[in-house]
Amino acid sequence: MSQLEIDAVVFDVLGTLVDEPAGIRIGIRALDPSLDSSTVEQLLSLWQQHIEREQRRVLDGGRTYLTSDALDQEAARLVAEAAGVGDPASVAALARSGRRLPPWPDTVTGLARLAERHPLIGLSNASRTALLEVNAHAGLRWHQALSAEDARTYKPDPAVYRLAVTVSARPPERLLMVATHAWDLRAAQTLGLRTAYVTRPVGDPPTVTDQFDLYADGLDDLADQLDKDNPSLLGRPTS
Repeated sequence: MSQLEIDAVVFDVLGTLVDEPAGIRIGIRALDPSLDSSTVEQLLSLWQQHIEREQRRVLDGGRTYLTSDALDQEAARLVAEAAGVGDPASVAALARSGRRLPPWPDTVTGLARLAERHPLIGLSNASRTALLEVNAHAGLRWHQALSAEDARTYKPDPAVYRLAVTVSARPPERLLMVATHAWDLRAAQTLGLRTAYVTRPVGDPPTVTDQFDLYADGLDDLADQLDKDNPSLLGRPTS
């Protein structure tokens, strides 16, 4: 593998930096504290399946684009109905649980370490408003946070990754896309971005045919590899 020459690091957010299922579980339990763990998991699956299906419909042209906020509202109504809860305030609170997501233990310190040497760009399917609240709740540090809302589509549409290319004003091959979802990295590769897979409990693991530039056990491991492989920095003064 050739040496990576990276000008900026682009991060997926949901799943890669924050534990999305954990935040939604908390919201489901608040909806009805009497729910047992098995039921909570079934309702979580209902939420996730709705989001995945409706985002795919947008990508396939079967539905006009709508923000992640609207999809979360739909998912919350489905889950509340399945749980036998009809109170509008409870449904609204459940929908907001998609913004109150805990960071992984290494996220905050890992981002801070990486930010000392690389410009960091968040690139998320979350709406602008949701991304703002996710960032604030989890304490995420960015130099720029980009929402798929600006492209009016969802990853893995190439238009979303082009947002990072445009904002950075760098060739795609000078950007490193970091994600725990192999499908996310495959899509980034189609535009020429370099790729790094980070292991998370909720990720989409690589297959034997995937060939990503880096494989990391967490953000500290990623930072170690980048420090070794990319000693030259974008931010270093030039003559």
